[in-house]
Amino acid sequence: MVQAVILAAGEGNRLRPLTRSRPKAMIPVANRPIIEYVINALLENGIRDITVVVGYRKEHVIRYLNQLDVPIQVVVQERQLGTAHALKCAESEISGDFLLLPGDNYINAESIARIRNERNAMLVKEHPNPSNFGVVVIRNGWVRSIIEKPEDAPAFTVSTGIYSFNPDVFDYLQSNELPDVIMSMLESDERIRAIPADDWQDAIYSWDLLKMNGRMLKGIAPQSGGTISSGVTLRGLVRIGKGTTIGPNTVIYGPAIIGDDCEIAPNCVIMPDTSIGSRVEIEPFTSVKDSLIMDDVRIGSHSRIVEAVIGQGCVLGDHTTTHPEETFFEAGDGVIRAEFGAVLGDGIRAAPFTTFKNCVVGNNVIIKGGRVVLGLIEDGARVM
Repeated sequence: MVQAVILAAGEGNRLRPLTRSRPKAMIPVANRPIIEYVINALLENGIRDITVVVGYRKEHVIRYLNQLDVPIQVVVQERQLGTAHALKCAESEISGDFLLLPGDNYINAESIARIRNERNAMLVKEHPNPSNFGVVVIRNGWVRSIIEKPEDAPAFTVSTGIYSFNPDVFDYLQSNELPDVIMSMLESDERIRAIPADDWQDAIYSWDLLKMNGRMLKGIAPQSGGTISSGVTLRGLVRIGKGTTIGPNTVIYGPAIIGDDCEIAPNCVIMPDTSIGSRVEIEPFTSVKDSLIMDDVRIGSHSRIVEAVIGQGCVLGDHTTTHPEETFFEAGDGVIRAEFGAVLGDGIRAAPFTTFKNCVVGNNVIIKGGRVVLGLIEDGARVM
């Protein structure tokens, strides 16, 4: 019987400000926490002996796991010292061969099926930006080395962070990080097979959630659980939650999902690749496209929201605009190029006629007087 360990203890620093109040694994994508996709992929493969390692903001993960129909073991990593250290915390739960998976990446059931019966293996995937990951050097289907986040990547093949191990791996946990463990195994002549993943996706930076959101929306099941007024147009995959009201003459083009108890006013337009959480209010003559909106958000009338991630509890005044534009952001020791409209943390209050242009705005920021907001705004700032 194959077991599984899911690592969900980390914060996800590069997804700030969204991870200030929740671990990365609990960020909602297409209205479901990322870890749910991982658990479902395991269950579809008949793997029900699952242990989740929690740490940062652990109460969020534990509360979610307690609501599931399948019993899941929980192990606490008291200090976030690395992925190998997190695995070490789960050693007492392992009795045989097992899968190791990050709880903050999307993986599908077919990929799990490819690796579940391998004794020592790693799921790999081609990626256009390999330097953000562990780059894997492969020869004849076997891993030769793994280079963590190299400045000049020697290949485009990266580790997904998903492994099939036998319990002997615990003999190599002398380091706190898994890439070092892999290299120790290889130096001891252990063989690790490289297996291409069928479908896998990670969000390195907060704006990457938009691509993941669009991918996940393609798999939703259509549903109309709310009250849909006359004159509403629904096209494609559209899922509407219980207690939600859609006002007259509103147009929704899927794939799109709207959560429970929302109020979508008359004459709105919801375009593809949009997820809207629960208890969200969108006022008349507002359009939303290619965006991820979390719970309890209010967007004023005559607004245009494009390529935006909007955190929980934001209140945006009338005539709010997000304007996608390409710019450069500092990341670690370097600079990266990104194009998106806005990433807004939780609890932002923005006055009418505010324009967010390719910016990342921290939690609980207050914006007065209808400003054009650019770049990076720290948590708690006042933009006057």
